[in-house]
Amino acid sequence: MFKQLIRRSSIALFVITIVASCVGDLDREPFTEVTSATVYKDFGNYKHILAKLYAGLSMTGQQGPAGNRDVQGIDEGFSSYLRQYYQLQVLSTDEAVIGWNDGTIADLHYMNWTPSNEFITAMYSRIFYQIALCNEFIRETTDGKLSERGIGGSNLDEAKEFRAEARFLRALSYSHAMDLFGNVPFVTEADGIGSFTPEQISRADLFSYIETELKALETEMKAPNSNEYGRADVAAVWCLLAKNYLNAEVYTGQAKYSEAITYSSKVIAAGYSLQPVYEHLFLADNNNSPEIIFPVTFDGIRSKTFGGMTYLIHAPVGGTMNPSLFGINGGWGGIRSTKNFVGLFPDPNGSQDKRGTFYTDGQKLEIDEIPTFSNGYPLIKYKNITSTGAHGSDAAGDYPDTDFPMFRLADMYLIYAEAVVRGGAGGDMGTALGYVNDLRTRAYGNTNGNINTGQMNLDFMLAERGRELSVECGRRTDLIRFGKYTGSNYLWPWKGKTLEGSAVEDFRTLYPIPSTDITANPNLQQNPGY
Repeated sequence: MFKQLIRRSSIALFVITIVASCVGDLDREPFTEVTSATVYKDFGNYKHILAKLYAGLSMTGQQGPAGNRDVQGIDEGFSSYLRQYYQLQVLSTDEAVIGWNDGTIADLHYMNWTPSNEFITAMYSRIFYQIALCNEFIRETTDGKLSERGIGGSNLDEAKEFRAEARFLRALSYSHAMDLFGNVPFVTEADGIGSFTPEQISRADLFSYIETELKALETEMKAPNSNEYGRADVAAVWCLLAKNYLNAEVYTGQAKYSEAITYSSKVIAAGYSLQPVYEHLFLADNNNSPEIIFPVTFDGIRSKTFGGMTYLIHAPVGGTMNPSLFGINGGWGGIRSTKNFVGLFPDPNGSQDKRGTFYTDGQKLEIDEIPTFSNGYPLIKYKNITSTGAHGSDAAGDYPDTDFPMFRLADMYLIYAEAVVRGGAGGDMGTALGYVNDLRTRAYGNTNGNINTGQMNLDFMLAERGRELSVECGRRTDLIRFGKYTGSNYLWPWKGKTLEGSAVEDFRTLYPIPSTDITANPNLQQNPGY
């Protein structure tokens, strides 16, 4: 399986050249005498290098769980792309708090972070490390270079497919950069390798660049469901376009809800189907799900990291919870949901809406003190247990097999529905209502939770996205799109560093560019307010 190849892709470390000024806060390990010219001469190496690009979303280095990290200057377990993406997208919202005192992590709930916050810096560094990896692969797989190396026939066709996937992965990371940081340094394969200071691209221009790249890839990526599991196909491209179009008004000032309908519809028509049992989407054998379109893959034997799904499964387990029921050897006692998020569901035990199962034994709803694990209800979602009740492949119970669903069909249903409610063309309310009720029928196990057209308003859509897509790294983006992330429109415990919640400044809809990169690159201007 491709997810196994990801763990064995250490050859890629030797062929990646990083633009140091783009991530000036990182120190790099010295490269060996192996060069791009020698490695790329052999087509047999290409898939290993591609695997390294995918591994950038899950792994933290070449060895695991520690010892040969990609990113210096932060604990390797903290440096995972997925772990940091989760923290910036979830811990700064009503979805969760974390009770640890690691560095400046509490500033994420308090929404009082600064440009020197190490977790923001780690996410920024991961994004641009990933972009640099992709740029180098794209640079080394141009038609001209493939021809020079005598790569032809089926190998040539496959190399072009690999290059298209690298372009998609770069577009994904640039989309995260656009969403989290706004105006960012911009480097592509057209820029020379070596040390230089990249220019800053505006958020709107970056949106246009990503849109152009993804539309070009529509004719270059494999058809839906035809690639190896864990690799992107054209449906993943459509998913990213749909998500970017849904948020286009935030990114560019121009609404593109009709386009969101167009591309979510493409995915919906591509042959995917809802996983019959909601819980099975988040278990150790979710690689079998017909709903997941693009996962970030993990393997308990081959992908040992303290980030990613290891973190997402261990961190919400503590107190009187039984770790064995989650397929792990112990909980880390950190993550719980706020009362606001619990309140999105009809009850906290999942007896009605199965998407809202919280652990309540020995816990209290109010989070009077964030460090105390018994304050707040942990959401029970991800487990290292299969749909048949077996534990994951790691006998010790440290590292899960559970994959993270970066894109799945239910999100496309909700994008279509919200875009229709917002007035986008090309869809209709009856179809939108049908999609929403398909999700609610699955959640309730019957039609008791179904709604009617009159209930399909924007407040409902935000709440339903919270229920269906909880802790899947979209809550911050959703709250911003609905105008409820900053200010006093919507308050939750510890927003603004007060128990009851208080208003925060509107400039915090963007994270700051790390101060280390501002210092390293005179072309960069800091986001307003920082």
